[in-house]
Amino acid sequence: MGYVVMAGQLMLSLSILIVLHEMGHFLPARFFGTRVEKFYLFFDPWFSLFKKKIGETEYGIGWLPLGGYVKISGMIDESFDTEQMAQEPQEWEFRSKPAWQRLIIMLGGVTVNFILGFLLYGMVLFVWGEEYLPTENAVYGIHADSLGIEMGLQTGDHILSIGGKPFEKFNDRTLFREIIINDANTITVRRDGREETIDIPPKFIGILSSHDNKGQLLFLPRTPFVVAQVAKESPAEKAGIMANDSITAVNGAPVRFYDEFLDKVKPNPNTPMDISLIRDGQEKQVSLTTTEEGKIGVLRFGPDRYFDFERQDYTLAEALPAGVAKGWSFLSDQVKAFGQMFSGRIKASDSLGGFASIGQMFGDVWNWERFWTMTAILSLILAFMNLLPIPALDGGHVMFLLYEVVSGRKPSDKFMEYATMIGFIIVIGLVLFANGLDILRIFK
Repeated sequence: MGYVVMAGQLMLSLSILIVLHEMGHFLPARFFGTRVEKFYLFFDPWFSLFKKKIGETEYGIGWLPLGGYVKISGMIDESFDTEQMAQEPQEWEFRSKPAWQRLIIMLGGVTVNFILGFLLYGMVLFVWGEEYLPTENAVYGIHADSLGIEMGLQTGDHILSIGGKPFEKFNDRTLFREIIINDANTITVRRDGREETIDIPPKFIGILSSHDNKGQLLFLPRTPFVVAQVAKESPAEKAGIMANDSITAVNGAPVRFYDEFLDKVKPNPNTPMDISLIRDGQEKQVSLTTTEEGKIGVLRFGPDRYFDFERQDYTLAEALPAGVAKGWSFLSDQVKAFGQMFSGRIKASDSLGGFASIGQMFGDVWNWERFWTMTAILSLILAFMNLLPIPALDGGHVMFLLYEVVSGRKPSDKFMEYATMIGFIIVIGLVLFANGLDILRIFK
């Protein structure tokens, strides 16, 4: 069921983005009197799932969900309609329009995607606001995971800054971003009452950007251990452990924090243990045997039980510029990430992913806040990628149009046909490469 939810969110998001992107080409084309022969969601080689002609335009849904298109008369595009291009230009064709009009038509799609991405970011802030844990409120410091420990962090550390930037909102994704994107090479922590600076080895840019470590935690807020839920038929239930019990010791060794409990239990599968706990102010002791995975079958309360989270709500007037700022920050990170990739500091095979990778980012539970945030992200990525100067993409057409505007010379139709064919092969190759990486990861 989880995969169905992922696929459903991905398909809905892409459908919205594709239709609006192509509408960005369609509307200015029609405004300038250019004929649009087809408007399709998804590609339709050989046949379409649905089609209906209204006026001069055939509207339809294809069966190949790799994008969508509008077929504009008199334009060299992925349809490679050379027969039409061999005829005399007509006044309603794209090639007959002034260069500035053609430039507006070609920039319409990415313009819509940029505006949509910024707008969605803003509307998410307006509807849901932002909730976060101020770092200073996480009074017990961090619970470092294995990758964080490898980096030099220790459980109980209080993170003060990353690469010289104050660590004000408790989120380990901030550490990922600063190391991968902004080349942060130090973390300042307060440890045992003293400030210490941890040097981050350069290898962690590659380690943290690796697809294998996506979703990997570096740290969490350190919390006491109070039971929130007990699994049925688990060792904990059989021993009589109940929700709201506070675990205080394992085999007589004091336990205050959840990480201390894990350190004593996880390495000991199928092991009898005495658990001390406090219930309603009374101390109790129970005996149980851990599972083969070194668990007892309980869930703990999260940090919201122990720490004060802050919430920032936005009026519409505040949310829209804040959305532009968040979107611009995201785009800036993407440009920097491309730079890291081309410099070789980040492997393309680690950073790229196809539809499976994107679907996983939506999650296996339908959450509208996450859905619209992901749609905003994909809209900006679609705009950014389409602006790349690759023939067959909008950016390639824009590149040749700018050349025409500056030089006064228009590239020949034959040149445009060959350039578009090469660009189309490059784009299809990138799509196959990215999705092939997903398939290899599944088998690995």
